[in-house]
Amino acid sequence: MSIQKITTRFAPSPSGLLHLGHAYSALFAAKEAKDNDGTFILRFEDIDLERCNRQYEQHIEEDLSWLNIHWHDKPRRQSEHFPEYSAALKQLEALGIIYPCFLSRKELKAALSAPHDMPNKNNSPPPVLNTDQYISNPERERRITKEEPFALRLRMTAALKLVGTLHWQDIEFGTQVATPEIFGDVIIARKDIPTSYHLSVVVDDAIQGVTTVTRGNDLFSATHLHRLLQELLNLPAPVYRHHKVLTSENGKRLAKRDKSVTLQSLRESGAKPKDIFTILGFVW
Repeated sequence: MSIQKITTRFAPSPSGLLHLGHAYSALFAAKEAKDNDGTFILRFEDIDLERCNRQYEQHIEEDLSWLNIHWHDKPRRQSEHFPEYSAALKQLEALGIIYPCFLSRKELKAALSAPHDMPNKNNSPPPVLNTDQYISNPERERRITKEEPFALRLRMTAALKLVGTLHWQDIEFGTQVATPEIFGDVIIARKDIPTSYHLSVVVDDAIQGVTTVTRGNDLFSATHLHRLLQELLNLPAPVYRHHKVLTSENGKRLAKRDKSVTLQSLRESGAKPKDIFTILGFVW
């Protein structure tokens, strides 16, 4: 009996330079593969063509190479695989569990603030459900006729009826019961992009044979939804390993938009890879 070798991945969006948080995630995934004689792959999550730029891909590759992180094969660009995501959408459409949502954010906010949609006892907003019922049939037909853009939502109640109780395995936290209903009718394809992060990532992981998904704890809840999509699309379920998320001195998660210190600036200031390993607590 042959034992399947593990495959991990690092999948940044090429919309800016990498910072220490990215370095931690990349090293974590690469080390998981290295320690288990597995394969580490690189993917560019660039479905948002307005925000992403090819020049950042080169910077990302330079940063990873500087850290002595090497990946197998050519990096996969999500923007080159929209047909595969469309095929997945057609599968969901055939199951009768997706529907168009024409509502703008303003319209949706107004609908959710109605008296019958009060927050629950935990003071959190209610999940978004059945937004196609928030506008009249004539109004819906008018928008269709005008070819107004729309998002595609997953009708959660219908989707859950097609699957039994789902579980997923986390290396750190053990067996988890999936509760995707916390997402409500999640957007599965955006108005401006013919897919979404959630759909693309489960399709990519299956196509690329990813067996172990390593990522930050901030994406722990997303795994509930990803497990549902895997089941609906008949895709294999990888195991997961969620790691800590690096924060700044004020406790805020490191992010590109906050202009966190980049690896490029650290390198240019004279830092060595071993300095980064020490800062992040890695033995490489």
